[in-house]
Amino acid sequence: MATILIVDDDPQIHVIFEKILTEEAHSVLKALSGEEVNNLVESHSIDLVITDVNLPGISGIEALQKIKQIEPKLPVIVMTAFGTTDTAIEATKQGAFDYILKPFNIPEILKLVEQALEAGRFMRTPVQMDAIPETEPAEVMIGRSTVMQEVYKAIGKVAPTDTTVLIRGESGTGKELVARALYQHSLRSEQPFMVINCVAIPETLLESELFGYEKGSFTGATRRRVGKVEQARGGTIFLDEIGDMPISIQAKILRLLEEKTIERLGGEGLLKADVRIIAATNRNLEDLLKMGLFREDLFYRLNVVTIKLPSLRERPDDIPLLSHYFVTKYAREMSLQNPGLTDSAIALLRSNAWPGNVRELANTLQKSLIFSRGSPISAEDITGILNSESRAQDHADAEEVIKRWVRLQLRSQSVSDLFNTLSDHFSRIVIREVLDHTQGNQSLAAKILGLSRPTLQAKIQKYDLAAETRVKKDGPA
Repeated sequence: MATILIVDDDPQIHVIFEKILTEEAHSVLKALSGEEVNNLVESHSIDLVITDVNLPGISGIEALQKIKQIEPKLPVIVMTAFGTTDTAIEATKQGAFDYILKPFNIPEILKLVEQALEAGRFMRTPVQMDAIPETEPAEVMIGRSTVMQEVYKAIGKVAPTDTTVLIRGESGTGKELVARALYQHSLRSEQPFMVINCVAIPETLLESELFGYEKGSFTGATRRRVGKVEQARGGTIFLDEIGDMPISIQAKILRLLEEKTIERLGGEGLLKADVRIIAATNRNLEDLLKMGLFREDLFYRLNVVTIKLPSLRERPDDIPLLSHYFVTKYAREMSLQNPGLTDSAIALLRSNAWPGNVRELANTLQKSLIFSRGSPISAEDITGILNSESRAQDHADAEEVIKRWVRLQLRSQSVSDLFNTLSDHFSRIVIREVLDHTQGNQSLAAKILGLSRPTLQAKIQKYDLAAETRVKKDGPA
């Protein structure tokens, strides 16, 4: 639950926000003028301010300036019924997280509120390294192994500089925590921190999300929009999953790094951009370079300083410490007695491969705690969770492979007839595996596949599987 301050001289706006925000389990404070803001921000723990521009007395822009003097990392959303370009640009210059036009769309404002709250949490929640579980803040990096000590040293060395940093590591190793630690220990720590997930935002929206757009630049662009790079003026941009960034946008990121300039979509002039770039990926960028899916010049620009996060299997000695930390944390969050872990549970945790790394370990222990019924978490508790997770992970992994193949095809400039291409590709794999399973018995394979034997034979011919089928049917020479 967050505390959100609404600043508007229209009581009806207060009523609307109180209704929609309390339904989302947020607490609402209200102010009718900009003069009231200072006292409320100083006397309450506020997570977000939403203010109108036109207020009695001082304006919303002036109120924004005062808020930033008191709490530089407090996100502020500016509202206006007069959507002029000057107002939008000025609000962004003064540090507004974003701005919206009245009348607003409720689903859109709720989405923006959650984005602003998350950004505020990222900026204001400290990330500590190797804290003691009983006294740690909400976010902590834990590990006393040699490889993790090297990570801490690297963060300490590079954080106070403006150097571009590339964070590499498998999924679930904590790359976002490293990015936030770099930001919080940097000289830009009082300025914005913007997170862009390059794989979560469709390509058609990613460019405008990063760089903004001019009025009329595309259908639906009814006004100028400022992008995240401009909003982060003086601060830090974290490009998560940059290995999945479309190559067309990579060129613009390269210009940002080389020239410190950007251009809005549909714009005609370059804009200065004072931001630090931190990027992260779990992809093998060298392989993407060979496939032509990642620019070589951008790779070398990003690769000024690389922080490599070790997988959990590379630091098994940290698993007992991490396990006790997560059990303590989740027991406290769920108001449960901390039951601890048995020696056999710790031994099992140490021996597991953890393909999902720290994230998978945390999820497993949270579920084990729920089902342990107050008794110390045992090896049996963990085995049950891991078995069920393994089945679910198999499905998730298969889906991820298919998604990545589709994305690779979409990046190809010659892509066409994608549905049939993918269907044929998938069908060939399935039929080949079933024939392998039946040792080339086509009648049995047709039954398993739910196909008639003539249909199966036609597909064997279509996918050129006859030779493979004969080898399996006749056995090895």
